[in-house]
Amino acid sequence: MPQDTASSDLSPGQVIARGAARHLATLDFACVEEFVPVRGVRLDLLALGPKGDLWVVECKSSRADFVSDRKWHRYPEWGDRFFWAVGADFPLDLLPAETGVIVADGYGGEMLRMAPETRLAASRRAAVTRRFAMHAARRLQALRDPGARLALDSAPR
Repeated sequence: MPQDTASSDLSPGQVIARGAARHLATLDFACVEEFVPVRGVRLDLLALGPKGDLWVVECKSSRADFVSDRKWHRYPEWGDRFFWAVGADFPLDLLPAETGVIVADGYGGEMLRMAPETRLAASRRAAVTRRFAMHAARRLQALRDPGARLALDSAPR
């Protein structure tokens, strides 16, 4: 059985991502971190639900992290719902009201606000779901065969 990565080995954003992913797992979602649907877009978490729902989760560890992010407006178009995952001390009033909120630490999380749903077009859903599967499979293969040359984070050209 692989060792659990200590929180001290992770950046603050990775700790929040881990807790958010653990929380989403309790809702029967599978998550991949650092998912690249297209060049120039990197989603902190993409979660695939039991009914094919795709939820985007952007993790922010501080006010400065949130304020300096100029790309997040492009992320909601890759999922049916968009959430922020933040630590317990994050100033929640910074987050747009029309987005979901998950408060997380390295061990789990809690959903404070459900994100509104904006369903993806069928063609985009199919493409993103295929990329999700490829991404997850390549990550698993890389764990089994670290010497393999895999295109883990490549986006379609």
